[in-house]
Amino acid sequence: MRKARWLAEWRKSQGKPVFYHVISRVVERRFAFGAEEKEKFRTLMRMQEKFTGCRVVSYCLMCNHFHLLLEVPPMADSGLSDQELLKRLSGIYSETFVAEVAKEMADARTAVYAEESGLEEALAAIHKRFTYRMQDLGEFMKGLLQRFTQWFNRAHSRTGRLWEDRFKSVIVEDGVAAKTISAYIDLNPVCAGMVKDPAEYRWSSYGEAIGGGSKGNGKTARAGLVRALRAHQGIGADAELWASGVSREYRKLLMVGAVGKSSESVDRDGKTVAKTLRKGISNQEAKKGLPNDAEIPFGKILSCRLRYFTDGAVIGSRAFVDEAFVKSRERFGSNRESGARKLKGDAATASGVLWSLRDLKKGIV
Repeated sequence: MRKARWLAEWRKSQGKPVFYHVISRVVERRFAFGAEEKEKFRTLMRMQEKFTGCRVVSYCLMCNHFHLLLEVPPMADSGLSDQELLKRLSGIYSETFVAEVAKEMADARTAVYAEESGLEEALAAIHKRFTYRMQDLGEFMKGLLQRFTQWFNRAHSRTGRLWEDRFKSVIVEDGVAAKTISAYIDLNPVCAGMVKDPAEYRWSSYGEAIGGGSKGNGKTARAGLVRALRAHQGIGADAELWASGVSREYRKLLMVGAVGKSSESVDRDGKTVAKTLRKGISNQEAKKGLPNDAEIPFGKILSCRLRYFTDGAVIGSRAFVDEAFVKSRERFGSNRESGARKLKGDAATASGVLWSLRDLKKGIV
C-alpha cells in the first residue's frame, strides 16, 4: 500500500507559501528527451501552470528526468469569477471549447433569470467541473505528465507508460531552503557535465531567464526566480525586480556552486573542467561566497546530488520541520519524540541551517 504523499498542512489557507520540490524520471531512466521533447514539455508545463494557478518557481529538464520547484497557492476565498475561469481554461483548451463554456454560462443565466432563482447554483456547477483540478499539486502533475505522455507516444509511435512510478515531492520552506533548492535545480546540467555555466542550458529556469529576455517566457522565468529568492519577505513573482539585485544575487549563488563542482569534475577527455565564469561574476567573487548568506557553505552543498532534497519529505529550518512533524504525528512510531533531523553525508555542510523530516540512512554520501 502506498503511503500518503506529504502535503503542507496550511495549503488551503492564505498564510505562508507552499513550495514543493518535485522530481519525476522516465521509466527505466531511459534518455528519452532531446531538444524537441524538452521544448514540448516546457510548453505543456506553462499551459498547465496557466490553467491550474500553480507557479513553476524554478525548473530544469534533463534527458531522463526533470525537477520543479512548484508553488501551489490556495484558491481565493471568493473563488474565480466567470472571466477568470474562462481565462484559465484558455491555458489548455481550444478557443472553441472555451466559447462553448462561455455560452453555457450565458444560457444558464437566461434560463435561471426566467425562473428567477438558482443562478448561483447553476454557475457553481459549471465552475466545479474544472476548479477541482486547480491549485493542487497532484492535479498539476497528473495533467502535465498525462498530456506529455500522450504527445510523446504519438510522436514516437509507442504505447504504455512513460514515467517511473509516482513523482516524488518534498515540502520546502520559503527563504534559505527555497533559494538553495532552486539553485540546486538550475545547477543540474553543470553537475551532469553538460555545460560549465548554468546560463548556457536553455531548458532551465535560469537559462530561460537569461536567454529568454525581459518579455514572454523569459519574463515568466524571471518572475519565478524572484519569488524563490524573495517569498520570505512577502514579495510576489515580480519580474521587474529581477534587475534590482535578484539577478546578481542568484548568479553569485549559482556560480559558487559551479566553482565547487568544477574543482572536482573532468570532461570527456579527462581534462580538468575550466573554471571560467561569465556573466559578470568573477572566479574570485564566487569563491568569496555570499556575505549575506554565510549560514551555508553553498559551494559544497550545491555541487552534490543530495538525496535529502528528493527524499527528505520536508526541508527547511528546524522550527519548520518540527511543525510539520507535530501536525503529522500519527505517521510516525511512538518511539519518535522529535521531528527535525540533521543533514548528514554530503549535505552535512548545511547541518544546523537546513533540516530534514526523514532521517535518511543510505545514499547520503
